Amino acid sequence: MSTAIVTGQPVPGSSLENDLRSLGFDVLMAADAAEAGSRLAAVPADRRVALVDAGFVGHTHALRLGLTDPRFPLAAVPGAVTAQPAARQALTHALVRETAGSGAAGVDGVPDRVAGALGTDGAEIHRPELGSLVAVVPADPQTRNEARQAVAAVDDEAVRLKSAVKSRDGFFTTFCISPYSRYLARWCARRGLTPNQVTTASLLTALIAAGCAATGTRAGFVAAGVLLITSFVLDCTDGQLARYALKYSTLGAWLDATFDRAKEYAYYAGLALGAARGGDDVWALALGAMVLQTCRHVVDFSFNEANHDATANTSPTAALSGRLDSVGWTVWVRRMIVLPIGERWAMIAVLTAATTPRITFYALLAGCAFAATYTTAGRVLRSLTRKARRTDRAAVALADLADTGPLADVARRVLGGRGLPGLAVPAAALLGGAAVVACSALTGYGSVLPVAGALVYVLASALAVARPLKGALDWLVPPFFRAAEYGTVLALAAKAGVNGALPAAFGLVAAVAYHHYDTVYRIRGNAGAPPAWLVRAIGGQEGRTLLVTVLAALLTASQFKVALTVLAVAVALVVLAESIRFWVSAGAPAVHDEGETA
Repeated sequence: MSTAIVTGQPVPGSSLENDLRSLGFDVLMAADAAEAGSRLAAVPADRRVALVDAGFVGHTHALRLGLTDPRFPLAAVPGAVTAQPAARQALTHALVRETAGSGAAGVDGVPDRVAGALGTDGAEIHRPELGSLVAVVPADPQTRNEARQAVAAVDDEAVRLKSAVKSRDGFFTTFCISPYSRYLARWCARRGLTPNQVTTASLLTALIAAGCAATGTRAGFVAAGVLLITSFVLDCTDGQLARYALKYSTLGAWLDATFDRAKEYAYYAGLALGAARGGDDVWALALGAMVLQTCRHVVDFSFNEANHDATANTSPTAALSGRLDSVGWTVWVRRMIVLPIGERWAMIAVLTAATTPRITFYALLAGCAFAATYTTAGRVLRSLTRKARRTDRAAVALADLADTGPLADVARRVLGGRGLPGLAVPAAALLGGAAVVACSALTGYGSVLPVAGALVYVLASALAVARPLKGALDWLVPPFFRAAEYGTVLALAAKAGVNGALPAAFGLVAAVAYHHYDTVYRIRGNAGAPPAWLVRAIGGQEGRTLLVTVLAALLTASQFKVALTVLAVAVALVVLAESIRFWVSAGAPAVHDEGETA
């Protein structure tokens, strides 16, 4: 239970007390600032507490936005200020200072004065955008009457429903899903369902869709397509429910982010199994689609981490992009051609129902390849033309995303810690990765050349991360590493030529990709990267790449399949155990993932 302390004399006819109770607050009255202080001291330390002016006039949703959002330790709207337990001490100090400064009888504008004092102290106070919502403390009866009329003129439920939908989303999601999924989110909120429950329902629906696709029948494919769209509707609903009800959580952000990948990649596996039942082996295409999609996401993550807090972060390319966004139709075209999750899942669902898994994967690979080329080229141009100075935080984030392990550390020490200048850093990552993938793809199974290529790659990895990644294109290093590791596994499994090798490789890449996504969302939540022991335990990206090439050189094809399976299970168990432990017990701030942008 949260506690709201209403300061000042109650206003006849005011619904404030009922509004606060409807938001889950236990309401206490305080005639003046001194009494508010004593009331505050009596509230248990583990409760959220709010100070609200008795003269407040406004929409209930304005109070909800200002007083119940779990993501912010301190928040305020005109006439009200709130603190979560972590920020209670700061609120108490500000109230004590205001009481001492205004005298025991000071009562006018206590919440606003306290919020001002918190700002003076340098505390970060969240002030939500209210838009057309009203939140004021009228000074006289006339302005109070005008404020009440303004409240009556705006339907806060309509505003609440509209704000539940992301302001920036894909064409398919915006026009084909959100117009009705927002009402589904409201239905869920009124029945006490949580975003995590809806997220789990979305996952289960997608897994059933994958099972239908795995049947290999036309009816199964049609059912799979319908269920995949249903899963996406629920995927949109969970975020809208979180925004509608302001039910954000660290665990929810993790579930929302990781389940999206689990759903999509499980569906790829279902399509591959269904194709195999019909005599068509498309596991290489399924694994290729997963590799390409994961690398696309790493490009997004790395670029954003490298640039979100860079200074002088402008470029002619970015300016051109801004001008294009001012032309309405170009916005939607540009959002569609990057094949975001809505468009991508709609395409997969339709093609699954109407064609074959092979055609579905061909279309998916072609669309994602074009999207990856378009987005990466634009970001390279921006990086080369902007005069940004990247921060130490960005360099640390990129180093964490690189996921280099003990072999790179040893190689770096052997090289004396010498790094590469400027554009040579991403070039080393690219050329080293190309060497090991080419050796794996262009030689016969059992050759030692992939091992030699992997050794070159270990040295290239060490050189690439020997210095802080602050160069203009250093954000390309993590995606180059991902492409090298995943591409090597794909090439060697394909060369093995035995049934089960590619599905085992699919499982290994899925387990490693989960680790990489987990790293991303820890960084996004300001919780830091996974512990160093975890990276060492699973070998780092260069260690795993070398290990797979050595296994392929030493083992028969059948033995290699078994080794890939064992490695996949081992990696999955280690990273899942640590990830679940962290996210269930994490003290990271409550957040909600806004979904992929591309």
